[in-house]
Order: sequence, then structure tokens, then C-alpha cells
Amino acid sequence: MSLENEILLRPRFKIEIDQNNENALKTFENSKETQKNFIVSRIDNHVFIRIPKEKQHFWSPQLHLEIDEINATKSELKGLFGPKPSVWTMFIFFHFVVIILFIGFGSWAYSNWSLNTSFGIQIGLMALMVILWFALYFSGRMGKTKGKEEIKQLCAFLENTLDLKEAKEKEDCI
Repeated sequence: MSLENEILLRPRFKIEIDQNNENALKTFENSKETQKNFIVSRIDNHVFIRIPKEKQHFWSPQLHLEIDEINATKSELKGLFGPKPSVWTMFIFFHFVVIILFIGFGSWAYSNWSLNTSFGIQIGLMALMVILWFALYFSGRMGKTKGKEEIKQLCAFLENTLDLKEAKEKEDCI
């Protein structure tokens, strides 16, 4: 998956690994003790890999992994790169506000149109909401670009931890 060509702000990947899911999850549990470059936490079959606080910036990504068992010797690893949950929640909130305002200004414009009164201000405000929508999208893209090097570090950590030589050859992670 190429990070440059994706429209997605939160890139995803899926890899089939030749390990039992419990073994893979234990490997991440053990990596907490053997390295200090990343913060690794596990909840059930989910693993979260983060950059330490002192190295983080606003756009620092995290890697969320879900490791599901296929059979006794194979597992499916699903990964999602994304911003910190607080940053993502803020972005979703801003998008929600822009959408609600767009709909509200559209309703107001329609009301004024049906009453044969001026509705130019409302159309202008709707256009402003579209501009804000694009600004939010492009700021998210900018953040993804700023966090690209950290995404590569997270991916390299994943590949080294689980010894995923086939993922490196196919470039599944990045």
C-alpha cells in the first residue's frame, strides 16, 4: 500500500501471518520489556503501538492492530494507522459542525428563496462551509504527510517484532 497515492487519511492493511494469534499477541506483550522506542499496549486481541510522549507532536500517528485466529497455525493481522483518538475525535467533531451548519444555511436559504427574499448571504455561508470542509481535509492530509516518517517507524517495528519478511517483499504495510 503506497501512502502517497491513497486518499484515505487513515491507511489500513491486512496481512495473513504464519503464527497463532496468541503467539503474535505474546510477542507484542514481550516487546514492552525489550524496547523503549514505542509504547505497546494490548486489550484482548487488539494491540496499540504509539510513539512515546516526549517524541510526539500533534500529528503523531498510532498503529492499531487486530490479530484474529484463522486456524492453529495462521492468523489475520489487520492494521490501521491513524492519529491519536483525541485528534481524530476533534476532526470528526469539526466535520460534523461544518455539515450541520451547511444544512442549516441551506434550509435558511431555501426559506428565504420560497419567501421571495434575499438569500445571497446564506449561499455565501454555504460556500464558506464547503471551503472549510476542504480545509479540514487538506489539513488532515498535511498531518498524514507530517507523520509519514513515524508511520514508517511503526511499520518497521511491526515487521521486526513479528518477523514479517513476506510483508516487506509485498509492501503490505507501507
